[in-house]
Parts: sequence; structure tokens; C-alpha cells
Amino acid sequence: MADKVKEAMQRLAQNIPKGSMPSGGSGGGAAAAAAKAATALFSAGVLGYGAYNSIYTVPGGHRAVVFNRITGMKSTVYGEGLNINIPWFERPEIYDIRTRPCNLQTLSGSKDLQMVTIGVRVLHRPNPSSLVTIYQTLGKNYDERILPSLMNECAKAIVARYNANELLTKRDLVSADIKRELIRRALVFNVQLEDVAITHLSFSPEYSRAVEAKQVAQQDAERAKYIVIGAQQEKQTIITKARGEAESATLIGQSVRKNPGFMKLRRIDAARDIADIVSKSGNKIYLNADSLLLNLLGDADEKFEKSVQKKNGWFK
Repeated sequence: MADKVKEAMQRLAQNIPKGSMPSGGSGGGAAAAAAKAATALFSAGVLGYGAYNSIYTVPGGHRAVVFNRITGMKSTVYGEGLNINIPWFERPEIYDIRTRPCNLQTLSGSKDLQMVTIGVRVLHRPNPSSLVTIYQTLGKNYDERILPSLMNECAKAIVARYNANELLTKRDLVSADIKRELIRRALVFNVQLEDVAITHLSFSPEYSRAVEAKQVAQQDAERAKYIVIGAQQEKQTIITKARGEAESATLIGQSVRKNPGFMKLRRIDAARDIADIVSKSGNKIYLNADSLLLNLLGDADEKFEKSVQKKNGWFK
């Protein structure tokens, strides 16, 4: 290539018009000077091109592998910073080895044949010491080549081991199983997985409606159970109250038979309550004192005792 450029420059110098001086020596000297200038210019260009392309920079969080046109891929992985290569004969390929996310959402079937939509998020990066192998087998877009298929296959294989309800109650175990399987499969391709997480989990509309109906039925059953318990408690309360009233009536009857003064004491208590209510009322009351149980000094008690004695004979 250099010889062709030099020959072209010499032809250009020969076509330059000669000066008006009749001396042929002066014209030949001008052509030679032009050829030397062109050669020097070309040499400077080649040197500049070589100097510019003989160095390259690897950014932070990246690594470089070099392809040689004669020997093929070099086994050395170059680190961050300034590196040197042979122009045109060698070509550097720079890899990003920082952790990057990859998301996948797939439809799978559970153990009880329920369709489940599961979303998985993976944080991955290439193995820095195996970048040469990755470039030779997968290229620079290795993640697009292997991760979607691996994530899809592993997620479906793990989901098929669990029932639909277990996917919710044992979500941490499902995530751990998917992570373990993905790490094992990705190591074959020299890809390191930093983290695997389930980001989305949903069921078919039919299954969701069935679960909702089941929950409603369980809540109705619980509510009915509490209603029955409440009714039993209310029945027991009524029975207890009736027994208490019956026992109270029996005790009152026995007290009246044994001690006639018991009725007088109860009459005094009732008169006290009635008098308290009447005294606080702003209305005028014109009623018989016997009707209000306020005639404590009269013969109301004697009349009451005589009436009871005639009917039942309690005070004989």
C-alpha cells in the first residue's frame, strides 16, 4: 500500500508544470522536492494512524479480550486502564462485567394443573476469567442468547413441583429452588448469577374466582358457627334467668310464710322509691295514698294480711 501511494505522489509531481526558466535542471529539482514532501506527509500520516490505534482504554467495570488476525484470540484478559495493541493486526473487544438485570415473564402449569403466570428477575454478569471462551462460543450478546431460555425452562420445571396454593404459602422455597437451578445451569455457560427473585405471580381468572368463592364460603361457615354459639349462649342465659326468678319467687314465698314483717319491709322500700320519684316530679298528683303504697301508718297491711289469710291461710 505504501508503494502505491508513493508512486501516485511521484506521478503527481511529474505533472506539475515546469517554470519558465529554460534550465531543465531546475524543473527536475522541483519535482524531486515535491515527491520528498509527499513521502514525508504520507509517513507522518502512517505514524499518526499507528500511534492512535496502538493504544486503547478499558473503562471501569469492563474487561477486554484481543483478536489477532494471525493467531486468533489471545488468551489474556486485559483489565481497566490503558493497554497497547498492534494496529490493524489486533482488535480489542470490550466486555461489561458489571451486574445487570434480566426480566422474564412466563406462563406455566402447577402440580394441580393450574395455569400460573410467573415473573422472574435475574441479576447476572459474565465470569471475568472466562471472557475469551464466552466470546468464542456466545459472542458479546451472551445474555440474550442463553438467559431467556434458561429462565423459562427453570421456572416451569420448579413451578410444576408445587400446587397452586403452595406457590403462595411457600414462595420463599419456590424462589430458592429457581435460584439454585438457574445458578447450576448458568455456570455451564460461564455466567454468574448474583440474585434471583420472583417479581410477579398470578393465577388464571377462573382459579381466582374459585379461591374467592371458597374464602366467602369459609367466612359464611364461620359466621354461622358464631351465630349458633351466640344462640346457645342466649338460650342458656334465658334458662339461668328463669331459674333465678323461680328461685327468687320461692324464697320470697318462704320468707312471707315465715315472717309476716317481710312484706312490711318490702312495702317500706317501695314507698321510699315512689316517694322519691313523686317528690322530684313537677306535676301535681291527686291519687289515693293506698294506691301509691304510701299509707304506711294506716290499716293497709292488716287488710293485706287478712286477704292473704283468707285465700291461702299463710298466717294461721
